[in-house]
Amino acid sequence: MTETETNAYDVVVLGAGPVGENVADRTRAAGLTTAVVESELVGGECSYWACMPSKALLRPVIARADARRVPGLRQSVQGPLDASAVLAHRDYYTSNWKDDGQVGWLDSIGADLHRGHGRLTGPRTVTVTGPDGGERVLTARHAVTVCTGSRAALPGLPGLDAVKPWTSREATSSKAVPGRLIVIGGGVVATEMATVWQALGSRVTLLVRGKGLLPRMEPFAGELIAEALTEAGADVRTGTSVESVTRENGTVVAVTGTGERIEADEILFATGRAPRTDDIGLESIGLDPGSWLPVDDSLRVTGHDWLYAVGDVNHRALLTHQGKYQARIAGAAIAARATGETLLAEPWGAHAATADHTAVPQVVFTDPEAAAVGLSLAEAEEAGHRVKAVDVDLSTVSGAGLYADGYQGRARMVVDVEDEVLRGVTFVGPGVGELIHSATIAVAGQVPVSRLWHAVPSYPTISEVWLRLLEAYRDA
Repeated sequence: MTETETNAYDVVVLGAGPVGENVADRTRAAGLTTAVVESELVGGECSYWACMPSKALLRPVIARADARRVPGLRQSVQGPLDASAVLAHRDYYTSNWKDDGQVGWLDSIGADLHRGHGRLTGPRTVTVTGPDGGERVLTARHAVTVCTGSRAALPGLPGLDAVKPWTSREATSSKAVPGRLIVIGGGVVATEMATVWQALGSRVTLLVRGKGLLPRMEPFAGELIAEALTEAGADVRTGTSVESVTRENGTVVAVTGTGERIEADEILFATGRAPRTDDIGLESIGLDPGSWLPVDDSLRVTGHDWLYAVGDVNHRALLTHQGKYQARIAGAAIAARATGETLLAEPWGAHAATADHTAVPQVVFTDPEAAAVGLSLAEAEEAGHRVKAVDVDLSTVSGAGLYADGYQGRARMVVDVEDEVLRGVTFVGPGVGELIHSATIAVAGQVPVSRLWHAVPSYPTISEVWLRLLEAYRDA
């Protein structure tokens, strides 16, 4: 390409991950011409380095753990996992890091894909530098949507780059099992990857600066998972900081705040996320490069009536499913504004991402699983709600006992005592990930406790915990 080309669209989407794909799907369904710009693989972080590969790695681990708790089956699954087969299973679910299928899907909805690095070069204008160095200018009649996601944030330890540490990308795409692995962090990535690699044969040391794991969930979630990781053979250390990291003759050496040296073959830093906004031209429209982008509930960026930020970049809820939800809302809002329709921006309206504030669900696919939606007890109290928390030992539910011998788990329901609706629900235990959508419906739908009594759980399922929670609330 020797000359700069200019193409006009109704909507230009920066980023072709699940969020950008969903924005494009909604704007194309509304009849708006849409361009999608992607510098890596269509499908984004979730498809190739996060959700899909991590869960493909975790599924055999969890299935084996569940099978070992079933009489008549446990003796058949005592051997090690076939690591090669597990990694091949992971590769299958990432399409071997090829995006042909997702490119075909974009084609099927009529969106135009522009490969290359896209940067804002003024209002409603995106300049794409292609793989060959040529430039193409895309202009947007109605909206530009930033869906560039987030990246792993590394701490400022001297010499860290020379160590070549793992981030979430390397942890989910490694072609081999390290003999020893240090994991730094206590959040979702840290706990899930510690679970995977310990089960595949690594000797895992998990170093957590804070008091426990999963600090954004109820405290008992992190406690139960820490116990399980320790029982599986991982060395879990809380209240531990890392002051320096070096690589000596191929071996990683981490020095803690107490001066202890810990050696490993690889080290994973799972210490937070940063927005991928540092090189997308924000300065051309008066915004700070590298910043999170604040938005209203229609996902429109503050102070820019043509610019939207959807998914991780707005820092509302860094979860793929929540970003896709935002994308559906944003796409509908863009279409409504473009066609002059009435904007339904009131809470829970068609053009308001209200769930971001009150009903965000999440599942941590460890053993045991942890699942939560809405506010924890501490968060509800900090927000000024008058609440009551009721807890149930999941082992008392018949379905849990049938699911696994020695089932261990816990459930908590946080109830607003003024209007008797649920502010939050948390489950921890084997198989609880499939329970969380019922809780999400109850929280998002603001279903009164009096009506929940009429939602009868099937017997004997783990879902009967709902009856036990309601009884505990009634009797409290």
